[in-house]
Amino acid sequence: MMTKLEAIIQPSKFEAVKEVLTELGIGGMTITDVRGHGRQKGHTETYRGREYTVDLLPKIKLEIVLPDNLVDSAVEAILKTASTGNIGDGKIFLSKVEESIRIRNRERGAVAL
Repeated sequence: MMTKLEAIIQPSKFEAVKEVLTELGIGGMTITDVRGHGRQKGHTETYRGREYTVDLLPKIKLEIVLPDNLVDSAVEAILKTASTGNIGDGKIFLSKVEESIRIRNRERGAVAL
């Protein structure tokens, strides 16, 4: 079986997380610039004397499909590298993937990753 790992992290932590995942042998990942908020609910800023609320904060979303034997080490690496201990560090979501298919040569399963 395979697992899809989705991690929402701070943009400032992306390079460090990417590096540690590459060291684990995880090369394939999809990265998306996203905006959102959780418990931190954004913040108020002042620009030219006017206050405005920034309620959707920039984040990075990593999507990685992994063989099940790499999931625990990948999760631990992200937790260790992306954590600042402050609100807004992000989240990790895991879900099962039944099948993967490489379009180029129709390989299936973990070899298609």
